[in-house]
Amino acid sequence: QVQLVESGGGLVQAGGSLRLSCGASGRSISNYAMGWFRQAPGKEREFVAAVGWSPGTTVIADSVTGRFTISRDNANNTVFLQMNSLKPEDTAVYYCASRARSSGSRWSEDYDYWGQGTQVTVSS
Repeated sequence: QVQLVESGGGLVQAGGSLRLSCGASGRSISNYAMGWFRQAPGKEREFVAAVGWSPGTTVIADSVTGRFTISRDNANNTVFLQMNSLKPEDTAVYYCASRARSSGSRWSEDYDYWGQGTQVTVSS
């Protein structure tokens, strides 16, 4: 079993940046694809980004392409989401998830373990 804990959320002005971290425990994430999702109030959970076993195999949602970057540090069992040029519509709770596959997925049901989420609020 993998335990995931997100951190790094907070309040930021539009145009600013945040870096989210997802720390894993229980097992090494080196054999897990990792993903980030978000959920805004009253909306469904939305895919943001995913990375496979290989750090170069990333998938980014169209809504954040060019602004967000996902990366992983297997040695420290951590996944990151670098968020630049933030917009008010990026406001949501951001969740980290893992799946025991080599490649990431855009679908939340493909993930096995989830963190509790971290709040990101972008003010205009």
